[in-house]
Amino acid sequence: MRRPVPIDPAEVALWRARLPEAFGVGPARRAARVGGWLALAALVVSWHVWFDITPKRILEGLGGLGTIVVLMIPPSPGEHWDQIAKDLVETAAMAFLGTLVAASFAVPFGFLGAKTIARNPLFHFSLRRLFDGFRGVDQLIWALVFVRAVGLGPLAGVLAIAVADVMVLAKLYAEAIENIEHRQVEGVESTGAPHPLVLRFGVLPQVLPVMVAQALYFFESNTRSATILGIVGAGGIGLAIAERIRIRAWDEVAFIILCILVLVAAIDAVSARIRARLIGRMHPALA
Repeated sequence: MRRPVPIDPAEVALWRARLPEAFGVGPARRAARVGGWLALAALVVSWHVWFDITPKRILEGLGGLGTIVVLMIPPSPGEHWDQIAKDLVETAAMAFLGTLVAASFAVPFGFLGAKTIARNPLFHFSLRRLFDGFRGVDQLIWALVFVRAVGLGPLAGVLAIAVADVMVLAKLYAEAIENIEHRQVEGVESTGAPHPLVLRFGVLPQVLPVMVAQALYFFESNTRSATILGIVGAGGIGLAIAERIRIRAWDEVAFIILCILVLVAAIDAVSARIRARLIGRMHPALA
């Protein structure tokens, strides 16, 4: 049996000096961690005090929520079920048109925002900051702006969805373009094709399925978002929900919510199938 080799204390001290973290957390770092957790706890407590979040208010709120849930059963379409159906179709149409407009404008912005296409660093940086600026404003804010500009109705909702999504999609498209396979581009360039044709046949076929798949996902998401825009007068089913909440017709609110869930689930199922086919064309092994 081999005897253990004795450890030289001087060598241990040397390695402790070189790699202190390998020998455990030091007192300074341990104190910093404790201080960080205490600061986080103090911040959370101060926000609870600021927002007047108390156990009493939470329990009262849960009791009120339980009363509302009881009043929602059974769901009822009420007398104006035909108007509810019309508003649901209007909501889906708003989401579709807004997403279509956003995706159409996002394609050229995506090409301009890709650093592999627009190689000027100043232009690329400025355009990306423009993307960030537009992405920082929520759809509801744009809806308020466009209701003021073009009046009440679904046009304001379509414009709000389009403007809110165009730069988000442009950023996603730009990142997809930056990650393409460059051998296909080089193959098109080797034929002597001009730059627009290189983009058309070398870049676009690779990213088009990704672009369509992302647009479909945004369409599904915007269908949910469009239900809120009606509350500020931008069309859709949101106004019907707000009106029924105002008169405390909770059974009709429940019926509208169920209709929205069915609509979103149907759109999600259809768009998921289309996205799966697109991914299968890009990667046949995954189909």
